[in-house]
Amino acid sequence: MNGHTLHSIGELARRTGTTVKTVRFYSDCGLVPPARRSPAGYRLYDDGAVARMDLVRTLRDLGLDLADIRKVMDRERTLPEVAAAQAEALDVQIRILRLRRAVLTAVANRGADPEETHLMHKLAKLSEAERQRLVGDFLDSAFGGVGTESAFAGVRCSMTPHLPDDPTAEQIHAWVELAALAEDPEFRAHLRQLAEDQAAGHLPDAPPRARDDVAAIVRDQVAPAVAAGIDPASPQADPIVAALMSRTAHLLDDRDPAASRDQLLARLERINDPRRERYSSLLAVINDWPRPETLQPVLDWSVHALRARTAPRPSGPKPPLRTIRP
Repeated sequence: MNGHTLHSIGELARRTGTTVKTVRFYSDCGLVPPARRSPAGYRLYDDGAVARMDLVRTLRDLGLDLADIRKVMDRERTLPEVAAAQAEALDVQIRILRLRRAVLTAVANRGADPEETHLMHKLAKLSEAERQRLVGDFLDSAFGGVGTESAFAGVRCSMTPHLPDDPTAEQIHAWVELAALAEDPEFRAHLRQLAEDQAAGHLPDAPPRARDDVAAIVRDQVAPAVAAGIDPASPQADPIVAALMSRTAHLLDDRDPAASRDQLLARLERINDPRRERYSSLLAVINDWPRPETLQPVLDWSVHALRARTAPRPSGPKPPLRTIRP
């Protein structure tokens, strides 16, 4: 066979492992034009058509559209340029598919209703700028106007998620759940109450200090008792509770011991909300941070210990008995 051998459309189809219909389609598009026609008007293709047909099929299998293939074949664009553009487009499609998979998995796992499914889909599709606005609004609702702007700057930074450009499926799942938490009005109100609790004992222009972190104080004071298996309602827990009250006394605004204990109990119950710890866990996944330690055991112990030492409140003074005279 030499370079002047001509092939019928059927022969070209057989040589390239395709169908006559496919060859005719690409021939009509101008991607694999015939070298000439026979006296009877049939298309005839040279050996170069075999190579062009193989290249067209390869590029189509890789996802290139006909317009880009034509530019490559006509040398308007180089193949590496088209391949780079196609790879970039595929990256976008892969991210979209990952987001869709994350939403569908979350819907399946949570048994979500149509309204919640719509919300999760919307949150998954947010752009970087839209995600920043959502998180900024969430943090403003929690910390805006509580103390000075600098007082909680570090806290805001530590609570800000940064979803990478090429997130893993786990990071996408975490973002969808975290964004839904950030949109929850009850969770926003809860965090604001925690911020107000923390700001209550600070000087107006002073940032939060380690000695003012109730959760850290509880961890330091109570962790040994939890590890030792001390019953929080037992007499052995009395000195631990006393030390805890002493360490937090500067954060409580009541001199009455019983009232201070009630106040600390209320604060610890708010800190012990599982949504706060869940947010921290999701944030660690998104930002690729180490998994945060759980404070639930020490908080549970402290809440139980304080409740065991809190006298039940009277329902109110009883009215005096009225004597009915005959």
